[in-house]
Amino acid sequence: MEKYVIKGGTPLVGEVEIGGAKNAALAILAAASMTDETVYIDNMPDEADTNVMLQAMESIGVLIKRTGRHSVTINASQVSSFRIENEFIKKIRASYYMLGAFLGKYKNAQVVLPGGCNIGLRPIDQHIKGFTALGANVAIEHGMINAHADKLVANHIYLDIASVGATINIMMAASMAEGKTIIENAAKEPHVVDLANFLNSMGADIKGAGTDIIRIKGVEKLHGTEYTIIPDQIEAGTFMMAAAATKGDVTIKNVIPKHLESISAKLIEMGCQVLESDDAVRVVATKRTKSVHVKTLPYPGYPTDMQPQITVVLGLASGISLVTESLFENRFKYVDELTRMGANIKVEGSTAIIEGVDQYTGAEVAAPDLRAGAALVIAGLTAEGFTTVEDIRYIERGYEDLDMKLRELGAQIQKVDTDKELQKFKLRFA
Repeated sequence: MEKYVIKGGTPLVGEVEIGGAKNAALAILAAASMTDETVYIDNMPDEADTNVMLQAMESIGVLIKRTGRHSVTINASQVSSFRIENEFIKKIRASYYMLGAFLGKYKNAQVVLPGGCNIGLRPIDQHIKGFTALGANVAIEHGMINAHADKLVANHIYLDIASVGATINIMMAASMAEGKTIIENAAKEPHVVDLANFLNSMGADIKGAGTDIIRIKGVEKLHGTEYTIIPDQIEAGTFMMAAAATKGDVTIKNVIPKHLESISAKLIEMGCQVLESDDAVRVVATKRTKSVHVKTLPYPGYPTDMQPQITVVLGLASGISLVTESLFENRFKYVDELTRMGANIKVEGSTAIIEGVDQYTGAEVAAPDLRAGAALVIAGLTAEGFTTVEDIRYIERGYEDLDMKLRELGAQIQKVDTDKELQKFKLRFA
């Protein structure tokens, strides 16, 4: 089983290039199946989740051609089935995006119930509410979500919560419904906007993405397009936190600084310098960070996907910090692992009370989910001695070449598969 081994204590210094946004890519891949014409997508992240999505699409007859590591052409004119139950697709949450895409185009979709990281309940009731409002019949049977309609008719849909997944799914289905759909209390995340821009480039008529109200005028058909996915906000934020934790100086390139404002604001509050340019941010941390309070919120608030990473940084800050998780109830599972490294954190309900320590110490830890795994890597980069992070398959779901990018910034980290490789690394950096 592959794992990361890390020798901590080296400040990260240099430049790192951010890849395409995983969360945008998964929605855009699904939407690419809504036309019979060829779609070309660039800045596609080469990560486990996107590769699983492509495999699942290929299994039902979608023609996929890799034109480069980060580019792909998709042609869905030969789709042979509306039933998606590929064994791998069960492992990713975004499998349900095929529901909105296929319901919009074919008025028929059958998708296995989604998986993904176990960070808490993520019900699909708002998705079903939206599909039903558009005239679809939806049922969950034998582990599958089945949705079909004779036709989709526009409606006024108010989401009970600003669900990203439901907003994306309804937006796709409504883009080929009859009439004008309005989604109120819509999610405003950058990948919602990116999907709307992608659909519009295919001939959809979507206005208001990025605000509370999205208006969608249905069209009869969509056409081919060429599109470049936005940079990954969470990958960028992870490197920003890694710079802060290691007292480094890192320039994160190929980003949209606007998408990082809530992260930048917290780093500045903690005493770091954050310098922005058109498509880059530089994080400089020369001294111990200060304690702050954080509450995760929907965009443009502080992202839940960045909660474990900031907790690691605050675990080394002077004073006592509070981190409140308002979106997912199981998001503090990594705290036990961080405690093994010397952190002083107590979780009470949805809040972590963090008393900063001077330093973490190396330990054997395991990633409980994607973002927590990345956070444990950051902790290892700061720790005295050696840290091994197991179950890195979670991390590789959403980070491309994380170990390589960190090495280019001066980190002492390596992916190993055997005890012999592990011991060789330790001897090298002893």
